[in-house]
Order: sequence, then structure tokens, then C-alpha cells
Amino acid sequence: MKDIKNIRAEIDTIDQELAQLFRRRLEIVGEVAESKHARGAPISDPARERDILSRVTAEVGPEYENGARLFFSTLFGITKARQRTILNDEAKLVKEIRSATSPNRFPNRAVVACPGTEGAYAQQAVTRIFQLPTILYFNCFEKVFEAVEQSLCPYGILPVENSAAGSVAAVYDLMVKHRFHIVRALRMKVDHVLLATHGAKLADIKEISSHPHALAQCSGFITSLPGVRSIPSSNTAVAAKELAASGRKDRAVIASRVCADLYGLEVIAEGISDATFNYTRFICISKNLEIYPDANKFSVMMSLPHRPGALNNIISKFAAIDVNLSKLESRPIPGMDFEFRFTFDFDASPADPAVLALLAELSQDPEIEHFTFLGAYSER
Repeated sequence: MKDIKNIRAEIDTIDQELAQLFRRRLEIVGEVAESKHARGAPISDPARERDILSRVTAEVGPEYENGARLFFSTLFGITKARQRTILNDEAKLVKEIRSATSPNRFPNRAVVACPGTEGAYAQQAVTRIFQLPTILYFNCFEKVFEAVEQSLCPYGILPVENSAAGSVAAVYDLMVKHRFHIVRALRMKVDHVLLATHGAKLADIKEISSHPHALAQCSGFITSLPGVRSIPSSNTAVAAKELAASGRKDRAVIASRVCADLYGLEVIAEGISDATFNYTRFICISKNLEIYPDANKFSVMMSLPHRPGALNNIISKFAAIDVNLSKLESRPIPGMDFEFRFTFDFDASPADPAVLALLAELSQDPEIEHFTFLGAYSER
């Protein structure tokens, strides 16, 4: 048996040869790119890729076939990106990012579209993001998107994720329909309490109303109350406001403690969330791309071809430049058979040239069916 040092020395020699061959291949790819450009030929050549995969997998044999397929498929992606870099000046998206990057601080006052009403968690998020906001309330998430898209409000606030109940699917589905950019994000601790009208007791309650996500976050508490029904509402604060107006003593609402003071309700139970640490993530959106000096996160949305390895190919590109994917959300594409649109959130700086190069590559890749840059922003 060989000594481990001798084995590693042999591996080092092979790695050096691979590195030299890799560099040589990319140099030759430059010549290929120029030739394709002169002939007006596309960068992607699926037929040739299939021929190469067939040849190399036959060469390595069945034992190493899967590894060879992964290795060369990754190599194809690298070489195609190299060709695009050679044939293109700075990508349009990169120019837009540079143009939208402002030396100024994020504004402390603005007109902001917000779902719900006074006392809603979204309203509380607005006041944490803006010091002096003017808030316009809307009865659903889509109206917030529309207010921003139609320039009624420069900014809008929306919940996208809860640590206990998961993603807000309705917001992710609406992202596809509307033109917007993310300019800020906030993770806010949510403390649910059970509110009722004055004089009502927990034993009197037959119905509990709140937003579906709040109901889901307190499902254990609700289940512990025999015979009590859950009634979905458009918003936690809206449910509280409606309860106060009704005067009912057989209904309670799950909302924030703020709503008790606002609407003259009493807290009849607290600590009702399933999770002790219950956080909701909110995004602040604008119509135009705005990037500020403290930006530390990116979001992009894309549709990928429905074939094995398509998603892994994208994820490996982020790993290759040591970028952390903090969230990957998939939503079905309406009218398409088991095809999905993916939203990627990742931690990075707009000043990082490797990140800008990757975004340029993704935005120009013809194999990505739809690519949308959602924004670069600060999250706290």
C-alpha cells in the first residue's frame, strides 16, 4: 500500500495538470467565441455538448459516468460564461446597478403603502424602516404592489416570510405580476396576544379571528381551546378593529398588544405563539431600482429549464464565488405543467466584482427562461 504522502503528491501533480488544462481550455474558448461572433452563431450548442458528454462518459466507463457528466456540465457553464464575457461589454444589468447605486443614505421620510390598518405588524415595520412615514393603508397585498407600480406611493411594505409559518405565498405569487424592486428588508419580532372586548372571558370565546399566518403561528394554543373555530381575516389589526366595532363577547382576535390600546380591547391571553422566537420578514419595495451604500443582500427571480441538474447548476455558480444563499423560494408557474419560478436571496455587496460578473452571466444566459433582478438592499 502506498504511503499517504506519496498518494497526495500524485494527486497534487494531477491537480496541477488539470489546472493547466483548464486554463488552456478557457484560452481556446476565447478563439471559439470570436469565431462564433464572426459567423453570427449562438454561444450555446446543445448538440455538441451532448456529443462531448457521450464521448467522455464512454471514456471513463459506467463507474465514473455520473461524476464525469457533472464535471463536464459544470465546465460547459463556465466556458459559455467566458464566451459571453469576451463578446460583451459591461452587461446592461451591471450598468443599471452602478447607475442606481446612490452615495446618499436611505430616506427617513416617505409616503408608504401598507396592507391592513393602524396597529398592523406591517405598520409597525414601516415605522422601523422610516423615521417619518406618511402611511396609506390598503386592504390587500396586490393593492400595495399596484400603489407602488402606479407611482401613487414611492414605497410599499409587504410581509414575505415568518419563522414559524413559512413564506407568504400570496406575496411571492404577486411578485411575478408586478414591476418593482426591493430597497430594504427588516426582520421583526412578532408577539401575538389574544384580544377580546371588555368583560369577555376566555371561556366565552367560540371564534378566534386573525390573518391566516397568525392563526397558523398560534395553532397549538387554538387547538387547546375545545370547540373554538378559527376565522381567517385579511389582517390582524383589521380583525381587531372589526371586533371592537361589533362588541361581540364570543369572539377574540390574535393581534399585537398595540391593537388593545388602539381599539379599546383587553388582553385575555398572552404567550400564545407556538414558537418563542417568532419573527416576520418584511420587504420595502419601490418602482425604481434604488441601491444604498449599506446594501448587503441581493434578490433575483428566474425560471429554469425543466431538466435534471438545472437548479444545481445555478446553485453551484453561487458556491463557486463563495456567496451564501440565504433563501430559495420556488413557486409553480400558472399554466405550466410542474414548472417553477425560483427566487434567490443571497448575501453580498454590490461592490463585489465577482457578484456583478455572476449577475451579468445569469442575466444574459439564454438557457434561463426568465430572469428578473429584484434589488440590492440592506436587511436588519
